[in-house]
Amino acid sequence: MSVYMILDAELHISEPKDAADYEKYKEAAPEYVDRYGGEYLCRGGKIDVELGDWNPERVVMISFPTREAYDSFMADPGYKPWKELRESLSTIKLLAVLEGV
Repeated sequence: MSVYMILDAELHISEPKDAADYEKYKEAAPEYVDRYGGEYLCRGGKIDVELGDWNPERVVMISFPTREAYDSFMADPGYKPWKELRESLSTIKLLAVLEGV
């Protein structure tokens, strides 16, 4: 059963170093996504709010083949420092959607 990770990131980039650090995160993260069979469905981009008052700044969607793959990605010790860096530069809202449930 596939799992879809949907992340809404409000970035807190106030200095050039922050922007550079976030770019480093964006370069490093795909290695870990790939390791667990994940696939980026979208990573940023223009957002058109069609209904309601939700106004996300940056949306990232990743599909994983199984819940186990998703959980392993989230718990990967090599990914942990990158995740902490991302969290230091943003406020995150995160959903895991289980297909067919």
